[in-house]
Amino acid sequence: MSKLDRTLGLSSVVLFGLAYMTPIIVLGTFGIMADATHGVTAGAYLLALLAMLLTAYSYGVLAAEFPTAGSAYTYARKCLSPKAGFMVGWAVLLDYLFLPMVIWLFGAVYLNGAFPSVPMAVWIVGFIAITSVINVVGIRFANTVNYLMMLVQLLVLVAFVALAIHYVMGDPSKPLFDLAPFYQPGVALSLVTAGAAIACYSFLGFDAVTTLTEETVNPTKVIPRAILLVTLFGGAIFVATAYVVQLAHPGFAFTSVDSAASEIAKNIGGDLFVSIFLIGLIIGQFASGLSAQASASRLLYAMGRDGVLPKGWFGKLHASFRTPAGNILLCGLVALLALFMDVTTSVSFINFGAFLAFTSVNLAVIARFYYLRRQDPAPNQFFKYLLIPALGAVADLWLLVSLDRHALYLGLGWLVVGAVYLAVLTRGFRQEPPEMDFSEAA
Repeated sequence: MSKLDRTLGLSSVVLFGLAYMTPIIVLGTFGIMADATHGVTAGAYLLALLAMLLTAYSYGVLAAEFPTAGSAYTYARKCLSPKAGFMVGWAVLLDYLFLPMVIWLFGAVYLNGAFPSVPMAVWIVGFIAITSVINVVGIRFANTVNYLMMLVQLLVLVAFVALAIHYVMGDPSKPLFDLAPFYQPGVALSLVTAGAAIACYSFLGFDAVTTLTEETVNPTKVIPRAILLVTLFGGAIFVATAYVVQLAHPGFAFTSVDSAASEIAKNIGGDLFVSIFLIGLIIGQFASGLSAQASASRLLYAMGRDGVLPKGWFGKLHASFRTPAGNILLCGLVALLALFMDVTTSVSFINFGAFLAFTSVNLAVIARFYYLRRQDPAPNQFFKYLLIPALGAVADLWLLVSLDRHALYLGLGWLVVGAVYLAVLTRGFRQEPPEMDFSEAA
């Protein structure tokens, strides 16, 4: 491939990161968040933001040290060991492979709530079929189209928040300033932590800006700043939205927790706004699912091309469209699991891989910048390269063990499969696994 032009500045990279995070998802997950935290959604998002900021700091440190694609996989391989890198890459693959399933499940849940006579399976299969065809043909959305979809999401999100504020101000019994969305004495910390573990789904992709490294001007400075800003801005949107919406709907009683935002939208804006909200949410989910499936198929292609996965299937491109059609089809087949899973378990399942990857990034900072450089200490080395990443690792592990029990079992099963495959790939761990080249995967 020819070398990419370095044209992107900080604002463009930050906008890409925010678009990748799909801000409107805070409304899509509001019901399960309120149910998990017993109405302390803003507190859970704030807790998740603090944990993600610690990890974002570590991502920034390593992005400056290794200005290449690959993210957590590359960092773990270079700072810990090639085998540890493979297992982190395997955990990241969990996110990539199953994320489209979760995205399409969200869209199907809300469409089913709007059109209950249509089975949810129809929406799921429809999402999979349409996005798979588009990705196989190889149509790429221009930046202007992506920005337009981002704009639609933000406009709907702003309208939702504005109507919620108007709704609260119109009811004297609902104060506009209240600590209840952040803290309630009767709600156990374990419930808020469990909610924070779910909330981290909204942050997935804050590190996606590392895929723009080769197109960014001065990436060793811009990319670390962008990672922190995307996390901070995205978190601020999530916390503020959760606070206002929780005020408009105190408590956690819904007709359906999976599609609770539609119920709230009707209360604050009527039937017309429910339709507007649904359109905004589906646009966001469709665009996100399209890009997630494309990214997953290309990651699988990179692994097949480099011999990490069997080349016969994963390393092949379609003869006419020059796209990894087999991998796109596989992603579609995996997404059919949405027919048998609920939203809470599927979101937690995705977060299992993310938390493992996040933990490894924090440990990678400690290994490379603290232990390997103890003889040549840098200013504030203890604080910058041990204390902050250690707190990040502890926070990530704390959130991991707070996940849904079924998701923990599924995640551990995925790791066991990865360990067995690594043993086969390395002939009983006697060899090093092949190194993946992510430069063409994104």
